[in-house]
Amino acid sequence: MKELKGKNVKIFEGDLIRREMRNKQYLMSLENWQLLRSFQFEAGRVTGRGNNKEALDGWEDLSCQLRGHFLGHWLSAAAFVYEEKEDLELYAKTSAILDELKECQIDNGGEWACSIPEKYLYWIARGKAVWAPQYTIHKLFMGLVDVYKIMKLEKALDIADHLADWFYKWSGQYSREEFDDILDVETGGMLEVWADLLEITGDAKYEELLKRYYRGRLFDPLLEGKDVLTNMHANTTIPEIMGCARAYEVTGDKKYFDIVKAYWKCAVTDRGIFVTGGQTQGEIWTPKMKFKARLGDKNQEHCTVYNMIRLADFLFKQTKDPLYSQYIEYNVQNGIKAQTYWQGMPYEGSKGEGLLTYFLPLKAGSKKDWAGEKDSFFCCHGTMVQANAAWNRHIFYQDGNSIYVTQYLNAEADFVTEDVPVKVRVREDRMNGSLMNSSENNAKQTVTDTTAAYANKPDFKKYIISVETGENAEITLYVRIPEWIDKKAAIYINDELVAETKKCDFVKIKRVWDKEDTVTVILPIGLKFITLPDDNTVGAFRYGSEVLAGITKEERVLTIETADPCKELSADTERQWGDFRTFYKTENLDPGISFMKLNEVGYEPYQVYFKIKK
Repeated sequence: MKELKGKNVKIFEGDLIRREMRNKQYLMSLENWQLLRSFQFEAGRVTGRGNNKEALDGWEDLSCQLRGHFLGHWLSAAAFVYEEKEDLELYAKTSAILDELKECQIDNGGEWACSIPEKYLYWIARGKAVWAPQYTIHKLFMGLVDVYKIMKLEKALDIADHLADWFYKWSGQYSREEFDDILDVETGGMLEVWADLLEITGDAKYEELLKRYYRGRLFDPLLEGKDVLTNMHANTTIPEIMGCARAYEVTGDKKYFDIVKAYWKCAVTDRGIFVTGGQTQGEIWTPKMKFKARLGDKNQEHCTVYNMIRLADFLFKQTKDPLYSQYIEYNVQNGIKAQTYWQGMPYEGSKGEGLLTYFLPLKAGSKKDWAGEKDSFFCCHGTMVQANAAWNRHIFYQDGNSIYVTQYLNAEADFVTEDVPVKVRVREDRMNGSLMNSSENNAKQTVTDTTAAYANKPDFKKYIISVETGENAEITLYVRIPEWIDKKAAIYINDELVAETKKCDFVKIKRVWDKEDTVTVILPIGLKFITLPDDNTVGAFRYGSEVLAGITKEERVLTIETADPCKELSADTERQWGDFRTFYKTENLDPGISFMKLNEVGYEPYQVYFKIKK
């Protein structure tokens, strides 16, 4: 099975298109010298003097041991944009950056091309404290590999291959036990890079590097079923497991796949997730099914959200299990969308936009802490530009003449099976009956039956799927039924009911498609109260896949009159111009609490989890 992406998939969701455009604008706004400053400084190509006021700050400052990590993220993001849009501006900018990187590599002696000194790696071997050099270097490798694979720029591979020579020589100096000690400090995602470069070049040195970077002290206990994650740093191990995933794809060695499955079981299945779909507090894994004591101001680090989505994508492609796609949906809606490129109404004098929040607080009365464009550059700054570079991913997958629709967005995909071109379209019928999007009467005011038929917000989502083929071809369509539906979903073909189910699964539709054929998917939706696994009197409200937040400056308790907490909430300002909206308010509290989608919260103080008292 392969994911359809790049030019083969188009999205028509206004908010996602806005995010892509904003991300492209941000990528272009960073000047080459700013991105390359630490690399040039390390290579002796600049003295460090100059306009420091315009230099990137935070983790990109020359005093930080992680300086230069962002450029690798930038390169990957530029490649993702190019894959979807063939953006020539970013292509030219990327090519110029690679030219200077190559000059830095030459001035460093022909192999080292990094933003930090080589001695950092030797410090790890000596036991001297240093902050994550392999993490930093992996980002450069990752960006170079993505640029080579997608943009086809040979100089990216040339830089990466010569830099790998340095690592081959350096890592070969140590015994197995000595190198295991180094890997225990940190490895970043180096295993994934070696697998990528092995696939690209076939060079035997990458097979050896894969062996050297096998972290047995983590992987072997996972295979034995031990809990090696509780209270351990999360985003150091996720990239290592992505390395195993990539190594499995390249080598076919089943042991790597078993490690990935064992990790997911330990990290997600046995541990559980917050209502948002994410995990972690203060960058560490929570104890298994014990979340109550971990509702803090540093939940759900953005990097973990992004990287676990990547891991879920790999596992879906290997297993076709819809639960992985459901995991992606929760984390996209309540992670990526909630933590990056926010735009909305100002609150108490704040701006109406936010770039990035490192963490997503789940402690009552917390606020999102939005970073600036040039003053932070922590790790999540990098995954932010990658996550928003191409929103047309994780929607459609192809397996021979089968197409899987895993996310419900206004989108379409083109693919070819048995030399027959196929187009799959997904459109949401919002059942609003009007295109009016402002207070100006500049849209059609045609009288329709829809406006009266759906006087209030419908209690279901409705999607229309069409399959168009160049000739009458037999195509199997798999439609995912989400976990969050509250009644049976219904599937119609040309208005004829063909399936009803409440199970989180795929509905299979195999037929020779006519260009007039349409599949209608009805997904019942409503409020659900999702309790903590370790306290069923504490929970959060979710509308479909989207978490709701109560706007409050202090912790509040919900006193309810019935057994169902959802009955305490009623719809509020449900319609504005041409759209139904998702706002709620409490019925019996004094003062009351207004609820909105967590991914629409900007600077407001909020509460996600509520104690319930009857």
